[in-house]
Amino acid sequence: MRPSTHLSTLITLLPVVWGRVKYLGVAIPGIDFGCEIDGSCPLQPFAKFPLIEFDGGDGEGQMKHFVKDSGFNTFRLPTSWQFLLNEQLGGKLDPVKSEQYDKLIQACLNTGAYCMIDLHNFARYNGGIVGQGGPPDELFVDLWSQLARKYANEDKVMFGLMNEPHDLDIALWAKTCQKAVTGIRKAGATSQIILLPGTNFASAETFVSSGSANALGAITNPDGSKNGLVLDLHKYLDINNSGKYVECTNDNVEGFRTIATWLRKNKREAIISETGASIDPSCMKRFCTQNDFIAKNSDVLIGFVGWGAGSFPHEYVLTLTPLWTGHGYVDNKLMQECIIEYGEECGEECGEEYGEEYGEECGEEYGEEYGEECGEAFDDLDTYESLANNDCQRQAFLQQCLQGKAI
Repeated sequence: MRPSTHLSTLITLLPVVWGRVKYLGVAIPGIDFGCEIDGSCPLQPFAKFPLIEFDGGDGEGQMKHFVKDSGFNTFRLPTSWQFLLNEQLGGKLDPVKSEQYDKLIQACLNTGAYCMIDLHNFARYNGGIVGQGGPPDELFVDLWSQLARKYANEDKVMFGLMNEPHDLDIALWAKTCQKAVTGIRKAGATSQIILLPGTNFASAETFVSSGSANALGAITNPDGSKNGLVLDLHKYLDINNSGKYVECTNDNVEGFRTIATWLRKNKREAIISETGASIDPSCMKRFCTQNDFIAKNSDVLIGFVGWGAGSFPHEYVLTLTPLWTGHGYVDNKLMQECIIEYGEECGEECGEEYGEEYGEECGEEYGEEYGEECGEAFDDLDTYESLANNDCQRQAFLQQCLQGKAI
């Protein structure tokens, strides 16, 4: 049976308070070390491949730990245009470099997690903006088409078109991204998520005001649908949104509220593919507040990825690299208190009372007939607020309604 008008109105006007995100994880950087915001990414001496066999961080061991012990299901795997083509712009995927990167991809896939390919070039190649005086769109599309063919049968590979575009014409950038989306889909990768990043370093706070949301929101698959096209947001909490400073000055709630409202109104979704903080007391509070807001708006903010682990040393200001004790990995305080909980399933108490069977007390009041009292409650949004006083109750109630069991 179709949802009632009351339910449709509710979901349009109110965020669904799930309290958990669908995609949660951490970045495994290293290849991107040395990349600058002008799109230069010298391979030597900076790149530090995050696999032990290449003398970098233990990316494979970290990912296994994060899945098994931390409940993560998503990893962002930065690389660079220069690395994949061995600095031969316009060429084919370098057989040696692309095979090395594939080892990282396969290590990720072997955990059962989703694996984001992250092209860490800031919409540039050695100073030139893609499609705007730098490399022509055709070379960008060719790179992504090659990657799409390589991973066309891997449903859990995500294509992150570009890390943090900035200082460009957003209308032209959206056209570039449209060409890349078309190329990826025509190359056979029809089921994978494609992440669409906006200007101003993909800032969540300015995604709407910069025109990024409207421009990128118009991008479609070749069949005209928008399935699998997810907006790509970034946000840090320091004074200039760079992630370079120890102190956190903003919890970003209002910035995320603005983009969440736009996403809900336009029936779109976004993933925060990069966010992070230090373990300074100012960050422990504000980073947790930010992530709590994201999780409570997970109907549209469907995931977030912390920055970063991989080849980062423990001294790095934003490190999420777990500590090896000799017997296993241990997550740091920021990871434990501000990230891990948002990927876990609804707890035992919630499951017992509001699990798959949707317990007796709720069932009687909001059961299959979807009685008068429930309908009246949806007429009054204030009444809805009083229906449940915790995330688990709201989650269970709305899941039942959406599945038609309470209508």
